[in-house]
Amino acid sequence: MRSKIVAGNWKMNKNINQTEALLSDLSAKLPDTDAEVMVAPTFVNLLGAVENLEASPIEVIAQNMHFAESGAFTGEVSADMLLAIGINTVIIGHSERRAYFGETDEILAKKVKAALGKNMRVMFCFGEELEDRKSGNHFKVVKSQLKNALFHLDAGAWSQIVLAYEPVWAIGTGETASPEQAQEMHAFIRNTISEAFNSTVANEVSILYGGSVKPANAKEIFSKPDVDGGLIGGASLVADDFIAIINGI
Repeated sequence: MRSKIVAGNWKMNKNINQTEALLSDLSAKLPDTDAEVMVAPTFVNLLGAVENLEASPIEVIAQNMHFAESGAFTGEVSADMLLAIGINTVIIGHSERRAYFGETDEILAKKVKAALGKNMRVMFCFGEELEDRKSGNHFKVVKSQLKNALFHLDAGAWSQIVLAYEPVWAIGTGETASPEQAQEMHAFIRNTISEAFNSTVANEVSILYGGSVKPANAKEIFSKPDVDGGLIGGASLVADDFIAIINGI
């Protein structure tokens, strides 16, 4: 049975004191849940977060990593550096990395390969822009992103992959794909993976929804059969909101 997952991507928010306060609040309020709960603080706060959550079931994950093991890549972080501080899962391909930092499918494929080569778990993000949705190309765009970055993998590697579908037009805009739109795309994603690999791989991979999930809509979105949880942005920065979303799964 595939995992239910609620992950909070904190992006470039929260200094060390704010991070510690939020983590303590989340730990104190965390409900009894079968879902995996994850948080992704900034790089400078990862080690402190791991130490803060040592006795908690909440997993600390990274927002990004470089594909090289080491070298002259100023400002970057490698898989080994993350592993050394207890980070075993990394987000790769977030729409902001694609849009603001020029990360192409080719670069993302190299990052995925590097992370899996170190036995890390990859939370792979992908999704269409508003113009893709309006022009009816959203399925084509999503299939292309998956194919270019992930379809070179062996079927066995998919046990280390979590997918996070992000309709880019619904990130930080207050817009949200309807539960029906989310389910339609998630079902398409699962079918695409089944065609490329097999139904076992498709049915076992967790597919998260990552577009402005809030306490008010989480339960309905998560109730859809092919939606296995969420990658949460702004709402994960407020403990009560994030807890409410976890309670919706």
